[in-house]
Amino acid sequence: MATTSTYACMVVGTGPAGQATALSLAHIGAEVTLVGPPAPVAAAADTRTAALFNGSITLLQNLGVWDGLEAVSAPLEAIRIVDDTGGILRAPEVLFEAREVGERVFGWNVPHGPLGEALWQAVQRHPRITVVETARVEHVVIGSDEVVARTAEGEELKARLVAAADGRNSICRAAAGITTTKWDYDQAAIATRFEHTRPHGNVSTEFHRKSGPLTTVPLPGLASSLVWVERPAIAKRLAELDDDGFRVVLETRLQGLLGRIGELGPRRLFPLSALTAEAYARARVVLIGEAAHVIPPIGAQGLNLGLRDAATLADCVAWALARGEDIGGDAVMSQYHERRRSDVESRIMAVDALNRTLLSTLLPVSLLRGFGLHLLRAVGPLKRALIRQGLEPAGPRPHLMEPGGRVAQAAVAGGR
Repeated sequence: MATTSTYACMVVGTGPAGQATALSLAHIGAEVTLVGPPAPVAAAADTRTAALFNGSITLLQNLGVWDGLEAVSAPLEAIRIVDDTGGILRAPEVLFEAREVGERVFGWNVPHGPLGEALWQAVQRHPRITVVETARVEHVVIGSDEVVARTAEGEELKARLVAAADGRNSICRAAAGITTTKWDYDQAAIATRFEHTRPHGNVSTEFHRKSGPLTTVPLPGLASSLVWVERPAIAKRLAELDDDGFRVVLETRLQGLLGRIGELGPRRLFPLSALTAEAYARARVVLIGEAAHVIPPIGAQGLNLGLRDAATLADCVAWALARGEDIGGDAVMSQYHERRRSDVESRIMAVDALNRTLLSTLLPVSLLRGFGLHLLRAVGPLKRALIRQGLEPAGPRPHLMEPGGRVAQAAVAGGR
């Protein structure tokens, strides 16, 4: 006979964004169930890294998961843009430095595996989080005052609020009747890590090429992670090269930037696509991470957006708890949607526009992009404004992305 359990909040999905959401909700006093496959299983096989900006790092600190991650991560002190499009107007190299906006670093490049493990350990030891391990959630029914989810093993879970962190094919999003807009790019990305002989100086470098960007991001020591975007057929051929062949091509593409290429990590190949939801919350369901937005791996926006989703939801639930209101009610749905809409949509539009300018064969587009980089290098205030906007949206930060995260906790304490 199936068992039924009831919680205040249910988080469906055990990826980094889902785990961070469960921890954020528990941090402000909510009782949470986290539902999905055991996270370390997926994390152990994930060799990617995530460039996390300072707000995301502060969130991890407030959630008690940053200790131990710093040693396996690398600080990002600067971002270099190199025009490698071969256009008529070659844009100058542009270096964006954290110190230009009064920061020591932009953030840290964090390996997915250790990040997932650290989040999982924090989830396991938190007294307000109950983990329900399941192969998947198979069915979701939304009622007027609760959501009921049934797992593949037949367990029934009820909650007043569901955070859907169950990916781009979200079953929770479908149950809430939220539609999406999707599109594909004629591109694929190779993700890997590699060792090299020259120091990276804690600088991430983006080579802007006609087929898409090639980006190196520092790792500890003489190593970097790589995201290399190409046309699909070319990306497939590169991914299938033996290590010696791949080294030769990569060294050529990097133009000697990092010296000789040493040991290579496993290569992962994935097609580029994008998705945006027409609403970020509805009918007691809020969308987190790739259930709400899928964005190409350009500009390090993906997981940073998902972590801002988590911290923003904690703010909205804290607001409701402090006032004795329904945490899954219309006021929370509206507040979450409005707070996430401009951030998500502006990031998707900016990344899409940049990517399409690289792919365009029209001369005016190429000239305009080159002129823009010339302007950024010459006009300091414009450059600093772009840096700030790239790191986080304008307006107040979610409280858990502020040092200490005290305001969110105080809001809940005041509502008890």
